[in-house]
Amino acid sequence: MTHVRKAVFPVAGMGTRFLPATKSIPKEMLPLVDRPLIQYAVDEAREAGIEEFIFVTAAGKGALEDYFDTAAALEQRIEAAGKADALAALERTRMPEGALSFLRQPNPRGLGHAVRLARKLVSDEPFAVLLPDDVIRARRGALAQMVEAHARTRGHMVATMDVPRSKVSAYGVLDVARRDGRVAVARGMVEKPRAEAAPSTSAVIGRYILEPSIFDKLETLGPGAGGELQLTDAINADLPRAGVCGYAFEGERFDCGSIQGFVQATAAFALDRPELAGELRGFLAERSAPLRQVA
Repeated sequence: MTHVRKAVFPVAGMGTRFLPATKSIPKEMLPLVDRPLIQYAVDEAREAGIEEFIFVTAAGKGALEDYFDTAAALEQRIEAAGKADALAALERTRMPEGALSFLRQPNPRGLGHAVRLARKLVSDEPFAVLLPDDVIRARRGALAQMVEAHARTRGHMVATMDVPRSKVSAYGVLDVARRDGRVAVARGMVEKPRAEAAPSTSAVIGRYILEPSIFDKLETLGPGAGGELQLTDAINADLPRAGVCGYAFEGERFDCGSIQGFVQATAAFALDRPELAGELRGFLAERSAPLRQVA
């Protein structure tokens, strides 16, 4: 049993950077090797002991619900054909009865608003937030690492990674008071600071463990940057009551909200697969070699 049993997955974004592919397919359903992005986030949550999965969706995202539903007719055909490997692959998508909830975010009003919509389902216990765009390759899932650390620290916790100072303006950044191994106790967070003004190079990425007190702040805060309800603002506002720590997870993060990050993640995860790695390495080496001079 874990003290963090529920997770919120904000998946209402339009995925415009992947048009035209996302015209009819939710971005979270784009396949990374042979699993959609959302499956990586759900598998990470399950490894961490999450029991209830709350998806904040939008219009046009029905494929997410279908994906986690039972495909009885398909399974029967595969079983009749004796395709055990294909049947095992489908088993990954099976979720316990009653474990999934789907909420609609009718208007794109920010991450803080998406989290606020889950208040009734989360109730009064700590919960996780996972952004499926951030795919983390690790021997042990980043959220499992955080849950273990959070059992000691409590309060709000955000996943962090060190980035070059020249890139801090693309992230929320911790204002670190002190460090204890992978845990950094923070004075607060600064959203997308200029490089010269950034309080550290500890960048926040899409994994959070939040105390239920965050909902009171999300209810009372007004719009922040971009006219949206910012989760960072709510965490900062709740500092006197809950505090915030950063956790420098062990692993490699890919920004699969960008085409470049998605392509890099595809290569990295494919190279982890013995049945794919050999030929892929040869292909990449051949494509990367300098072109031979024509005599």
